Amino acid sequence: MQPQPRPRPQTPKPNGQDHQHPVLAAISRRRSIRDYTAAEVTEEALREIVRAGTWAPSGINNQPWRFVLIRDEQTRKQLAELTKYRRIVLSAPALIAVFLDRDAMYDQVKDHQAAGACLQNMLLAAEALGLGAVWLGQILQNKEQVRQLLEVEQKHDLMAVVALGHPAPGEQRAQRKPLEEFILKSI
Repeated sequence: MQPQPRPRPQTPKPNGQDHQHPVLAAISRRRSIRDYTAAEVTEEALREIVRAGTWAPSGINNQPWRFVLIRDEQTRKQLAELTKYRRIVLSAPALIAVFLDRDAMYDQVKDHQAAGACLQNMLLAAEALGLGAVWLGQILQNKEQVRQLLEVEQKHDLMAVVALGHPAPGEQRAQRKPLEEFILKSI
């Protein structure tokens, strides 16, 4: 049997908001969610989100990311003390700490770019699962304390903490500048 060609995605509308393609729709729909209900986030959901993260591209396919899944209330309270976004961390029923394994890294810039791609995949996976998430970076100012609190080896470098939960009711709005403001030129 001959493999069937993949259907071509429909071209998005010029305003970028009315996508027929599910990936493009998820990208446009995703918001940074900072308020959550008390509903539990399952270990299975966290693992699915991490699985999506591991499918991000990485230079020479080194896959340098490592994760700590956090649902324990006491640990979340301790992490909340390490960021000015304490309220978000306390509100989130689950967190995922994302690290890079320095032993697996081969190029600092490329590996940091790979971590960003991993985080974006995770945020899109949370959206697909009906969860809200926000990528917290300010906590990096206390990355050594986070590493020690989570009892992670020194070779692991914290890239972000993702707060996750079921979104609290409320309207989530986001604006984007016109595309023309971003394109330097078209050659």
